[in-house]
Amino acid sequence: MTTSYEQLAAMNKAHLWHPFTQMKDYNASDPLIIERGEGIMLYDMQGRAYYDGFSSVWLNVHGHNVPELNQAIAEQLGRVAHSTLLGMANVPAVQLAEKLVRIAPEGLTKVFFSDAGATGVEIAIKMAFQYWRNRGIPGKSSFITMNQAYHGDTIGAVSIGAIPLYHDIFRPMLFPAHVLPYPNAYRHEGGSAGAMEETLASLRALLESRADEVAALIVEPIVQGASGIIVMPPGCLREMAGLCREYGVLLIADEVATGFGRTGAMFACDLEDVSPDLMVVGKGLTGGYLPVAATLATEEVYDAFYADYAEQKTFFHGHSYTGNPLGCAVALASLKLMEERDIVQGVNKKAAFAARRLSALADWPHVGDIRQQGLMIGIELVREKAAREPYDWAERVGVRVCQRARELGMLTRPLGNVVVFIPPLASTEAEQEAMIHILATAIRDVMEFGWGREG
Repeated sequence: MTTSYEQLAAMNKAHLWHPFTQMKDYNASDPLIIERGEGIMLYDMQGRAYYDGFSSVWLNVHGHNVPELNQAIAEQLGRVAHSTLLGMANVPAVQLAEKLVRIAPEGLTKVFFSDAGATGVEIAIKMAFQYWRNRGIPGKSSFITMNQAYHGDTIGAVSIGAIPLYHDIFRPMLFPAHVLPYPNAYRHEGGSAGAMEETLASLRALLESRADEVAALIVEPIVQGASGIIVMPPGCLREMAGLCREYGVLLIADEVATGFGRTGAMFACDLEDVSPDLMVVGKGLTGGYLPVAATLATEEVYDAFYADYAEQKTFFHGHSYTGNPLGCAVALASLKLMEERDIVQGVNKKAAFAARRLSALADWPHVGDIRQQGLMIGIELVREKAAREPYDWAERVGVRVCQRARELGMLTRPLGNVVVFIPPLASTEAEQEAMIHILATAIRDVMEFGWGREG
């Protein structure tokens, strides 16, 4: 029985609650309902085609409906769809763990699976907390995070989040964290050097006074995503890692958004030869197919939990679908494709192409900053360029640009006044050209002609 668009739209309005969406606004218009995907295109129920300009929330690697990935799932489905990791293993989970250790920064040798980036972060902060307790140092129990950080929506992940719009309402439920400035060169009077100096000085001062009570520092390495695609000055991550080592604080790298080639290296930490104590991966791990995440740990962290049963040092944490065989099988297939097609090296070439094309927008009167690392790109729109004056959030500038881009045939989402361009890694230069043209047209239509302005 075929369900019509009208029927699905009515059911959607009646029953589906969408994430990060004000439903009163959403229900005032006809919903976009995706029916299928092919390559880097998505198609709605009316057959309209859209470029996937944000990789379906930053996670698509090879495009949609990829034969090799489809086949990997089908073959695994013929064996077993799910088997728990509680006290047993399954073939794809073991193979994927070994593969992740081989490609991860040096020293990360143990893999704990989960089903989303947020749960992976939750695992990392619980591991860091218990690590010190298992070692007999319970006083090291607090965490350092970065201003405007986003690490997911579970309670622990929100506790170390620092975006007021997303997190402040939940503060009474959360544990406190020390908050450091993330080096935002565009918004710092001292530019790149000044922003980096402030971050490192703040971190050193905090560690000098509080290191004996700090379990770990968590950071989005090189690129802070949800805050507006903020790119760290070169060398900053390496210096932060050095300070953590100097003062005996664990370093947690949240590579959920930046991992698997997105920044032009397999992991953003690789760009500065940083080896964290714990690293969280997700999103691109399965090529954008199934929900699998992982928290990688060093042997030193793992050894703090490795004890006789009676000592009760077990890590009491787990999820029903941890190490799901279907997800692990498609992750293995995705990583194989990345190697065969030299995806990571290709990202650097494609990133250079995108930078050249986007450079034409730099002089536009309302384009304040274009930030890029690999194929993570954010375009910040401002009311007044010289003063870097932002638009009020209520003007919905970023929303309107993305709505116009959708009309023109490309899907993306804004981060406030920042419009993101994060195409699938497999996108060709011709496809990027088409997407950038749509993006530029949408910005022009909103900025110059007032498209979408009420009244």
